[in-house]
Amino acid sequence: MPRLEQHCWSCSCSTRVKSENISSASWFASKVGEMMTIITTILSSAYGSLHNIRTANLIRRGLVLFTVGVFLALVLNLLQIQRNVTLFPEEVISTLFSSAWWIPPCCGTAAAVVGLLYPCIDDHLGEPHKFKREWASVMRCIAVFVGINHASAKLDFANNVQLSLTLGALSLGLWWTFDRSRSGFGLGLTIALLATLIAQLLVYNGVYQYTSPDFLYIRSWLPCIFFSGGVTVGNIGRQLAMGSMEKPHSD
Repeated sequence: MPRLEQHCWSCSCSTRVKSENISSASWFASKVGEMMTIITTILSSAYGSLHNIRTANLIRRGLVLFTVGVFLALVLNLLQIQRNVTLFPEEVISTLFSSAWWIPPCCGTAAAVVGLLYPCIDDHLGEPHKFKREWASVMRCIAVFVGINHASAKLDFANNVQLSLTLGALSLGLWWTFDRSRSGFGLGLTIALLATLIAQLLVYNGVYQYTSPDFLYIRSWLPCIFFSGGVTVGNIGRQLAMGSMEKPHSD
């Protein structure tokens, strides 16, 4: 009989211990589930806010680049028209600064696309652009680009080939002075080829024309302008992207 009572007492105690272990394990599991739910909610909200910040920065950078492209198009195209380098039909002129109305928004859109594309290509290639990354260098690059455009309209050479070689050397000098990246050079060449092809098609369809064309329907120095313009807008886009990355970090 004592052995039986001892056996019953030990069985009841072990059963109670097992039930307490099970309840504590379930409580721990529920708490872990609650913590995981809280962590998941925090991470999702943080990702959503980060995504919204990146989207807002992208829109701001695009608007700035669009404005820069419109301004440069108005100034530089007006210079080309005044020097009778570019000729538009009479019904097209007398709209916006004696220019075709569609040129500023097209140039602004192209500047936004190119300026946003440069830092994306840098990130994709894993080669962040660090050469002369300050706004003073970007402003000097813009000044050199405007000077190249001014030279294309003001300088008088014996033929367009000499002018094209001169502007080509200046464009390469602009890239070497303010960029020196393989991605910048490759994108500049791609932009020059695409923009030249589009200009050829526009002139062929009679939208506008160039005086003294020597490269099919356009001037031979026009690809140099497109190349230097792509490098310039790319530097602006890179600087804007770097500023948007550094600001949240400092905060």
